[in-house]
Amino acid sequence: MNTAITEVKSLLERLPEDSTYEDIQYHLYVVEKIRRGIGRAEVEGTLSQDDVELKFGQWHTK
Repeated sequence: MNTAITEVKSLLERLPEDSTYEDIQYHLYVVEKIRRGIGRAEVEGTLSQDDVELKFGQWHTK
């Protein structure tokens, strides 16, 4: 398992040299959101495409 420092170093190596602090913050934010989403999916499970379409179909008014 990678440590946070290892992951940040890897991210920094992939970003362009002219990246701003804001660019770096944004990419760190996205990586953390993805990690949390994957963790949540592992704990709570996921929905199939059909299930999602059914749920959204109930909200959609014709």
